[in-house]
Amino acid sequence: MQFLVGPGWWRGRAITACVSGAACRMLPWPLPVPSRGAAARSRALDSLHSSAERKEKIDMSRFPVENIRNFSIIAHVDHGKSTLADRLLELTGTIDKTNNNKQVLDKLQVERERGITVKAQTASLFYNCEGKQYLLNLIDTPGHVDFSYEVSRSLSACQGVLLVVDANEGIQAQTVANFFLAFEAQLSVIPVINKIDLKNADPKRVEKQIEKVFDIPSDECIKISAKLGTNIESVLQAVIERIPPPKVHRKNPLRALVFDSTFDQYRGVIANVALFDGVVSKGDKIVSAHTRKTYEVNEVGVLNPNELPTHKLYAGQVGYLIAGMKDVTEAQVGDTLYLHKQPVEPLPGFKSAKPMVFAGMYPVDQSEYNNLKSAVEKLTLNDSSVTVHRDSSLALGAGWRLGFLGLLHMEVFNQRLEQEYNASVILTTPTVPYKAVLSSAKLIKEYREKEITIINPAQFPDKSKVTEYLEPVVLGTVITPDEYTGKIMMLCQARRAIQKNMVFIDQNRVMLKYLFPLNEIVVDFYDSLKSLSSGYASFDYEDAGYQTAELVKMDILLNGNIVEELVTVVHKDKAHSVGKAICERLKDSLPRQLFEIAIQAAIGSKIIARETVKAYRKNVLAKCYGGDITRKMKLLKRQAEGKKKMRKIGNVEVPKDAFIKVLKTQSDNGKI
Repeated sequence: MQFLVGPGWWRGRAITACVSGAACRMLPWPLPVPSRGAAARSRALDSLHSSAERKEKIDMSRFPVENIRNFSIIAHVDHGKSTLADRLLELTGTIDKTNNNKQVLDKLQVERERGITVKAQTASLFYNCEGKQYLLNLIDTPGHVDFSYEVSRSLSACQGVLLVVDANEGIQAQTVANFFLAFEAQLSVIPVINKIDLKNADPKRVEKQIEKVFDIPSDECIKISAKLGTNIESVLQAVIERIPPPKVHRKNPLRALVFDSTFDQYRGVIANVALFDGVVSKGDKIVSAHTRKTYEVNEVGVLNPNELPTHKLYAGQVGYLIAGMKDVTEAQVGDTLYLHKQPVEPLPGFKSAKPMVFAGMYPVDQSEYNNLKSAVEKLTLNDSSVTVHRDSSLALGAGWRLGFLGLLHMEVFNQRLEQEYNASVILTTPTVPYKAVLSSAKLIKEYREKEITIINPAQFPDKSKVTEYLEPVVLGTVITPDEYTGKIMMLCQARRAIQKNMVFIDQNRVMLKYLFPLNEIVVDFYDSLKSLSSGYASFDYEDAGYQTAELVKMDILLNGNIVEELVTVVHKDKAHSVGKAICERLKDSLPRQLFEIAIQAAIGSKIIARETVKAYRKNVLAKCYGGDITRKMKLLKRQAEGKKKMRKIGNVEVPKDAFIKVLKTQSDNGKI
């Protein structure tokens, strides 16, 4: 690329960029390069290059449908999915074989720091087998229960899965959940037993577990070591032999499913698409079935694992598409794209994710509201399972009520906001969505429905207005070594859980099924389970609807005034312990005043817990050297009357840092 200096460049007007073989175009000067280091600078300049100067484009038409395999890798947390993906990328020559290849597809900073996969990542592999060139589209998925929506979305673009199981730990809770996701989607399942190089590995025992739980013959299991690269070729061989090619029609009009999308500040929305029918190429005019807007395709290509532009994408292939979508709301996950003037029946899309946990999010400084709004919009484009509702608070200002799939999901979202968008926020205590059945026809007319959902505890209706309250329940699966069964059963009973089933997977491992109220497990259940079982037990849950419960709204009062931000909904039996814990924490966080502050937890008009912040007071007895006791009593009485008067007229303003301390650390206490 040559840069020709245009007239008036010293006045900061423009320069002209000429790419070999392309027309010259005017660019703003100075170039829009952010000051974030060499990596960001090169990316900015790279976006100015035409695709002619990038890698030579691959002709995707040389991969007929019968030579395409679309598959995902699914497993429990830390069973070696990303490591297996690294070895497959190396074996097919997609990446160079070096010692630095560790979780290549985990691109986010939060994934690197925590050592977990958060986003499903796609890579297209070109593999030669028996003289035929195959296109293998691999999707590496997360393993944690909070990101199961990523897994279910990824499976929609696949025809088969590699089910990875640790040879040391065996089948875990999320292994079972992910298997049934694949089974319900009618995908081919290839069991892969990983980590056979470990000292305590027992592949035979794991084979028997797979046969007993999933009814898959033990001779179909492939034993590998992803870390050492042992027997990886047989995995690729099994993918080609056991996973069917996609059932698509290239002669039909274009139908492409958007299964993921990201936002690039230079190129707009980058949509990850799976083509079910037809062909798409640069210059085509496409229409979104969701927004009905028309776009011109600027670039298509495959992820290898980085973007690799191609001339065209054909039915059966998985790739990316850039079409000048500048607004983050334009690329909805689950949308169908089709050619202009060739409308088609939209694809089914995805069942929308059901939030399990809600939390309020507010900017630390209200002047940052618009920046945070933009950051939340861009991040929800990349993570479509987060729901957003506008909210406001007297103490914390304007913000949002966000719905997440779990507590880890909430933490990761917050961390990504800080790392990727440099936004600092206040997150309130996580709550779960309750329901209330209204009692009178007048109220039903007012709310326009008989059953209302409450996501903000401050809006919890009074008992006089409802016939019953409902709380969300989940069906939890715990897999544990049998020596911890007794302790875990006691923990589950303490959390108001009802046992549904108990099965021995093998001689040493037990699978327990319990019906849990969601608010009992949402904060600290997982940590308690891990500490009781020395880290060996695993936990997974799925939505199981709602059940009737005795719920109460608990107010927190400061000198008789309700603090709206600290209102919580609790079960009647646990109200006292929860109220006491919040009062104690508030006592430690509130600054002392010149008058006494009474911190109370109340249900209706009944006070159930109280703490007192003592007043600052002058030592009025300092001038009394001996003398009669009545003189001292008179001075103390006069001081007490002054404090009483001050308390009546004094307002307790809770400082923002005290709010942050109480809201952030509530979840750290096991009582709550």
